[in-house]
Amino acid sequence: MPDPGSDRPAGAAQPSGVLVHLSWLDRLLPLWILLAMAAGLLLGRLVPGLQAVLGAVQVGHTSLPIALGLLLMMYPVLAKVRYGELGSMARDRRLLTLTLGLTWGLGPLLMFTLAWLFLPDQPAFRTGLILIGIAPCIAMVLIWIELAEGNREAAALLVAINSILQVLIYALLGSFYLQILPAWLGLDSQVVRFSFGEIARAVLIFLGIPLVAGFLTRLIGVRLKGRRWYEQRFLPRISPLALYGLLFTIVVMFALQGQAITSDPAQVIKVAIPLLLYFVLMWGIAFTVGKTSGLDYPRTSALAFTAAGNNFELAIAVCISIWGVTSPQALAGVIGPLIEVPVLVALVYVSLWLRGLLFAAAPG
Repeated sequence: MPDPGSDRPAGAAQPSGVLVHLSWLDRLLPLWILLAMAAGLLLGRLVPGLQAVLGAVQVGHTSLPIALGLLLMMYPVLAKVRYGELGSMARDRRLLTLTLGLTWGLGPLLMFTLAWLFLPDQPAFRTGLILIGIAPCIAMVLIWIELAEGNREAAALLVAINSILQVLIYALLGSFYLQILPAWLGLDSQVVRFSFGEIARAVLIFLGIPLVAGFLTRLIGVRLKGRRWYEQRFLPRISPLALYGLLFTIVVMFALQGQAITSDPAQVIKVAIPLLLYFVLMWGIAFTVGKTSGLDYPRTSALAFTAAGNNFELAIAVCISIWGVTSPQALAGVIGPLIEVPVLVALVYVSLWLRGLLFAAAPG
């Protein structure tokens, strides 16, 4: 990851050097995900009875190893948020209004539309995509904004707001887009058998716990050792935990999803197409809205990447909690980061190019 203490001049970074600013772990994330998938498929063939072992101890409806992997993804990023320094950005009402409208208004509606357009006869995969669409990203988005030289304080504030809102309204949005809206439109959607309480419990476990842990870690770490030590020594040490948690979860899930994947890879492609369109459309719309609304480049790029990214960790956690680790809904969530990473890396290049083209009069 980029050094959180670095301050590059506004015009210093060139698109050709985008990947240089990533650690070798983050730079090769698509490769690690592919290897994790392959390892999971191999384990599924070599270790019979793996599902019974993983399900022996559960947290709610989720096996303990999977639950630990999901929590591990969330904690390091939430420990990076500067919770005590968000006041100035919180007064930027224009940025906050645009962010809320795009991430919680347009984003879920766009994913709902794409899911129904491309997967009208695949209710389980469609449900997985919709659950992705109602969860704005609170993890990798910080990397994309840093690489694009966006506003760090804005990024921290937007992540904090999205974290809190996901705890409060994710379950409500899930019920609306999976049950209420399809009924209003006369769509023959899947009968989803879950309650508001089930989703809320999953969100509180897999987002609320790491959110509190991240806040307390920063509070205690900064008080005991100082901010410089915390951000330049401690955070880089725990950052890889998010990737390890993601890869561990993918290995286990693909071990249990192997039969479904290998028997019909065309289904995987069907899920990938609406995801690709979603990332590109959301980023392009948000960047255009930010520019035309008079935001400077740092805030425009922060807005665009916040709107485009999604919290696959949360979507995976909810799908596993409700439908199980071998469900098509969970598989849709696993496919997500494989598509998101290369697309948003490419959009970092586009963002830096557009900065010089559209914001020359008001650099970085």
